[in-house]
Amino acid sequence: MSTQVILLGLLVGFANYMFRYLPLRIRANSSRPAKRGATGVLLDSIGIASICALLVVSCVPEIMHDAQRLVPTLMGFIILGLSFYKTRSIIIPTLLSALGYGLTWKLMMVISI
Repeated sequence: MSTQVILLGLLVGFANYMFRYLPLRIRANSSRPAKRGATGVLLDSIGIASICALLVVSCVPEIMHDAQRLVPTLMGFIILGLSFYKTRSIIIPTLLSALGYGLTWKLMMVISI
């Protein structure tokens, strides 16, 4: 098996784990009482974890082939994480991250010309 495949699997697994673990850790340290328990927070975070895992799997080969895609991809991740943190929904953050990726890519092409 290729080393790149193993590294990609580890990266996706780590990102998926962190998107499931961090909401539990952040909620545990918050001063306000949660309406739902740890199971509710875990189930709420599955959507963002699966979207981020799919984003990593689909973007890493493209980034390895064309390094210019790294900045738009990181922008997509940042927008996805921040908007999910604010809205707690997966629909709007997914659309916003795709828009952010596209706008960043277009801006980079305009600047480089």
